Amino acid sequence: MSPALPEGDPAPPDGALPPQVADGAGTRAFGVYVHVPFCRVRCGYCDFNTYTSDQLEGVTQTSFAAAALAEISLAAQVLDAAGVPRRPASTVFFGGGTPTVLPPGDLAAVLGAVRETWGLVPGAEVTTEANPDTVTRQSLAALAEAGFTRVSFGMQSAVPHVLAALDRSHDPAQVPRVVDWARAVGLRCSLDLVYGTPGESLADWGTSVRAALDLGVEHLSAYALTVEPGTRMGGQIRRGTLPSPDPDLQAQMYETVDDAATAAGLPWYEISSWAAPGQQCRHNLGYWRGADWWGVGPGAHSHVGLVRWWNAQHPRAWTQALDGGRSPAVGREVLRPDQVAAERTMLGVRLSDGLPLAALGPAARHRVAGLVADGLVDGPAAVRPVAPAVVLTRTGRLLADVVVRALV
Repeated sequence: MSPALPEGDPAPPDGALPPQVADGAGTRAFGVYVHVPFCRVRCGYCDFNTYTSDQLEGVTQTSFAAAALAEISLAAQVLDAAGVPRRPASTVFFGGGTPTVLPPGDLAAVLGAVRETWGLVPGAEVTTEANPDTVTRQSLAALAEAGFTRVSFGMQSAVPHVLAALDRSHDPAQVPRVVDWARAVGLRCSLDLVYGTPGESLADWGTSVRAALDLGVEHLSAYALTVEPGTRMGGQIRRGTLPSPDPDLQAQMYETVDDAATAAGLPWYEISSWAAPGQQCRHNLGYWRGADWWGVGPGAHSHVGLVRWWNAQHPRAWTQALDGGRSPAVGREVLRPDQVAAERTMLGVRLSDGLPLAALGPAARHRVAGLVADGLVDGPAAVRPVAPAVVLTRTGRLLADVVVRALV
């Protein structure tokens, strides 16, 4: 089951954007996100916009690259018409789904179209997500040759029974191999973990964290399992055949990975992410700091200026729109100042840099003292003479929603 699209206004058939998107565009970074919505097997906990081969309803994976190139061409036309200056992309991120189920040549063709259309800044970050069982040494070498700089592997766990509960198909022994292959061709590596899987103990989680950090990767992300309605796992928990994740245990698991990653030289820089100095995911930082990005692909979201829009979810609807010379966008919204302020608060507090106190209104600034007293916000950071900011303590990271509600 794919997540529902947000409510908004209809998007125009030609994708035209209001002229205010050009205001200040030259001061904002620009990134490109490419959503590859294909997976070999759909994991039981997943509610992302992904499809297996039997769900494609008349379209094929082989048509994806051509349709993506058509959307990139459309994007250039739409942004040019709105008066947005062409800016080289600072980051490109291929997510999914599993981008690496496509041949490396298809991913390279899409990246080549981004490069030809907008250019890439010197040292641009180009990432693909990958499952460990969808790459080879040769395919990773081809991606590096095409200009990819980084790969994010979906490790999830190092414990077989936890991977089985998540319906993950890879062998844990494959992860060290793919990390070695990626490094050998010059790709930076990140690993993604999931904690709180039904049946996963604190000892199991410790095994996974140690296994990930022992590989010496530059970046680690760890996400608490959220059980979504409509997923296979959601149904199992509803029927009582699996236990629900224990939030207290998940809090202990978060503390475990935070301690271990920090000790390994990867301090936190965002609530769910740890990285060696200078190795943070710049693409994700762009999201959290309000950069512009164009999202290519089924269900992809875009954000330029104060306008946000989203594409048709199913690959067939997305492809048909582009084949017909139409924008695949199906809805959009123009953000109001209060929405912008709320999102700046919600996203800013997630970062270790914190949210500048100057970004808050008087009432919210007044509440910061109470959050410090409750142990959720770092006191010295909030009162420092230069650039005071709301920086979450570890307890605050575990209760970030409480902090956001107090400030918004």
